[in-house]
This record gives sequence, structure tokens and C-alpha cells, in this order.
Amino acid sequence: MFMNSYMVVHPEVEAALANGQPVVALESTVIAHGLPYPQNVETAVLMETAVRQGGAIPATIAILHGKIHIGLTQTQIEYLGTQPNVRKCSRRDLPLAIAQQTHGATTVAGTMILAHMAGIELFATGGIGGVHRGHPFDISADLTELGQTPVTVVCSGAKSILDLPATREVLETNGIPVLGYGTDDMPAFYARHSGLPVDIRLDTPDEVAAVIHARRQLKLQTGILVTVPVPQAAAGNEAEMEAAIAQAIKEADAANIHGPAATPWLLRRIVELTNGQSLRANIALLQNNGRVAAQIAQALSQSTQNGTNGS
Repeated sequence: MFMNSYMVVHPEVEAALANGQPVVALESTVIAHGLPYPQNVETAVLMETAVRQGGAIPATIAILHGKIHIGLTQTQIEYLGTQPNVRKCSRRDLPLAIAQQTHGATTVAGTMILAHMAGIELFATGGIGGVHRGHPFDISADLTELGQTPVTVVCSGAKSILDLPATREVLETNGIPVLGYGTDDMPAFYARHSGLPVDIRLDTPDEVAAVIHARRQLKLQTGILVTVPVPQAAAGNEAEMEAAIAQAIKEADAANIHGPAATPWLLRRIVELTNGQSLRANIALLQNNGRVAAQIAQALSQSTQNGTNGS
């Protein structure tokens, strides 16, 4: 485990890691940028609860006053969710937030880096970033990080606002295994299907844990993507969701909203255009992914302790 004077590990998380108990990392951009207040704080707490229900300890990761926090208290989650101008932290932003002693909410990439430093192998999120529609050179750092940091990310595919076929190609180019958890094709965030293939379908936490063990044995420094469809009851109508996404992207282009500001703006606009359906789907898939990640973390912990598959 990597530790330094910039990192504060929550005592519960520290004890779990020391004892080989399952821990699941959670991002904090969903708190500061992904959802409006108070849904952002409520969802963060619900996601931590889902991880506990799945049998693991949650570790929400963020930067507060220039200190990396591996695990937040509910008071800290509430604080982060109400602060203005929180830096959105990917790899390039981490030293900036620390040096300036500011607050930072970690993206998928940022969370992967800090989780790996802390010795956490499982990370649950909503959807990863990818290649932006109509802007093929605007590619999320999440994809690069998945190609170089050995953390397993449980998500519902890439966010639907992206160019999903191009994103799938970049995942392949970077050598990232895309696992379908109970599905034969990669989910499309709000929708359960994208029509894009996964590399393998797996149906149990033990099967996913075996893949993680194999990566360990090969000493590969790549991430693994476990894609889980949004629960059926909360899934959006694919045609309606696509129409809302297309309109939101058109409006963003007209307003010249690109780069890091694009994703949070688009997600908020889609909530408005779908009368909240996208928000309900987002919250449901976040909770479900947290629960699945915890089950995988538990299976991985048990198999490691039992010596199954080696390490």
C-alpha cells in the first residue's frame, strides 16, 4: 500500500485493508458534478449502503483541503456536496489540487489512481468516460487510465452521451478486457443494451474474481471493465433516451460547451429533457453497481485467503 503525508485513510477502511477484508472504492465527481443537491449526497450515501449490503466496506475518495481522503464520513460527503467550484480531478489535476490545498472530486481516472495507491482493487461507478460524439479527438482520460492502472471498474458501460462504438474501439486498442456481467453486449448506461460486444460474459462474482487473479498472475498493469446493465425496472426507453441525448448534444455544440464542462452539463440537461427518468436510472444503476462490486470484492477476498487461483 502506498501512503504519504497527503493521504488520510478512514480508520474503518484502513482496518479492512490491513485484515484483507473486501473494500470497494467510490468516486466523488458524482457528488460534486454528476448530480444536483441534495440528490448527490443522498445517492452517495445510498451507494455506500449498497456496498455494505453486498458485503464490503465502502471507500469514497476525494480531496479535501489538499488532502487525499480514502473513505469519507457522512459529514464530509455532505460538505463536498454543497461546496462551489470543486476541482474535477483526473490524473493531471491531482498534484494541482494538493499543491493549492483545494477540494477535488475524483473522476473515474482519478479514483483509479488513488484506489491503486491505497491498495484497493475494486471500484464501482456509474459510467466511464470515452470518445465524445462529433469530437473524436476529445477522449476521456478514463480510457487511458484503464490501460495502465490495475483496478477493476464495475460500471454500466460508457455514458450514453458518448460515441459508444468509438469508445469500444479505444478500449480494445488499450488492451482492456470488457466483461459482461450477466449480459452478452456492453450496456449503454441508461439503457441495458448497446449492440456492442463484450469480450466474455460472466454471471457470478467468483468468475470475475478468477479473471482478476489471472491478471495478477500475469502481472499486467491494465484495468478490467465489468459492465452491468441498469436494473430493468429503472432502464430508460432506448429511443426516448437517444432523442434526449441528441438534442442535448446539439444544444451543447450550439453553446460551445466542450471539454471537462460538457459531461456534467449534458447529464443535467438530459434529466430535464427526460422529466427525471435519466436521473432515476442513474441512481438505480449506481446502487446496483456498488452492490455487484462488493460481491466481487468479497469473492476475491475469500479466494485470496483460501489460496484459490493463486495470487
